[in-house]
Amino acid sequence: MAFVGYATPGFLPFRTFSTKSDATLRQLQDRCSIISMHLHWRVRTGALKEMNEEQTVQEDESAASMNEIDDEEWQAQAREKTRQWHAYRKKEEEEEERRTNEYREIGMRMKEYPDEDVRKARMLVSDFICAGEEVEEKIEVAAEKGQLNELVLMVIWNRLDIARRDEETDVIRSLDLLYRRIETEILKRESTPSMRLLNELLNLHDGYDDDGWKKKCRNLMLQTFAREDSFGIIAPGVVNSENLPPEDKDALLRIDFIREVDDLLKEVRSEQDEVTSEHGFDPESVAARLKQQEKQHTIYQIETLLEQAVSLKW
Repeated sequence: MAFVGYATPGFLPFRTFSTKSDATLRQLQDRCSIISMHLHWRVRTGALKEMNEEQTVQEDESAASMNEIDDEEWQAQAREKTRQWHAYRKKEEEEEERRTNEYREIGMRMKEYPDEDVRKARMLVSDFICAGEEVEEKIEVAAEKGQLNELVLMVIWNRLDIARRDEETDVIRSLDLLYRRIETEILKRESTPSMRLLNELLNLHDGYDDDGWKKKCRNLMLQTFAREDSFGIIAPGVVNSENLPPEDKDALLRIDFIREVDDLLKEVRSEQDEVTSEHGFDPESVAARLKQQEKQHTIYQIETLLEQAVSLKW
């Protein structure tokens, strides 16, 4: 029989059990410990779960807030891009409208000419452009057929104007050379024999050798002018086509050449006096000065040819 004892007041009672009772008690204690640990684990797990849920909610709220901010920034950027695109489209449309009006204005320049003549002139200019190295030969053939005229020049000028507006540098250079060449050919065909000779003499210069150029000009003058004695320049009335031998009936008289070249110089000099010199360094001012220098150089060459014609001796 187990002995049961009681403690003094203030102390827990204690009992004395048998060995079997001790085993049962230990089992109960183990179970209580397990239950306590289980409860503690559940409480802790619940707390962690609540913390995780709370953290998840906070993260979701933060992500939603960031997404909202990103959406606002994206929308602002999209609105700005849309605004820039509309401004670009408007600018392009205005530029296209301006070019259309300019091209329409360019096309109206030839409205007064017959459509068939305009078509032929355009075809002729297209042939010149596609001719390549044979362009010089084609120009001479067209000049002999009488196909070069003001309308052909206007067609080239219109193409040149369009190329300038589109800033096509190579096309501008090619068309400018073509325009000058055809203009020279037209002037040569329509000008007097004296002016044709003057143009030929100027073209003999290679840009470097002045002395060699003067010798070539003298030889060409001797071949072109009707032969005369030293008295011819003093008394020009004595020398005329009626007094020349039959083989020189169509020859150019030196006095006629001198007279026409002198008149040309007077006219050019009067125009040069009215021209104001440019002093700026912008492209237009520099181009104007270069053009003015080129004119002055040409005037000097014409003066040289005039002196040479006056002093020419056979």
